[in-house]
Amino acid sequence: MNFDYTKHNVGNIDRLIRAAVGVVLIAGVFFGVHWVAGLIGAVLLATAWFQFCPAYALFDFSSDKDVAPVGK
Repeated sequence: MNFDYTKHNVGNIDRLIRAAVGVVLIAGVFFGVHWVAGLIGAVLLATAWFQFCPAYALFDFSSDKDVAPVGK
């Protein structure tokens, strides 16, 4: 388990999916979806922006093909 946030563990496709779903969830708050969905959307946008997912680091996983898994 390595929480070094300077090492990216989110790949480009994963990043695009996170950003798109995050924007949809945040926009949904303005159309009547519960505010928790907006909070989840904000977390998804943040992980897409920083290219680091703490859950991936917890399980030593990386979707970024350019780097080795975080724990290796």
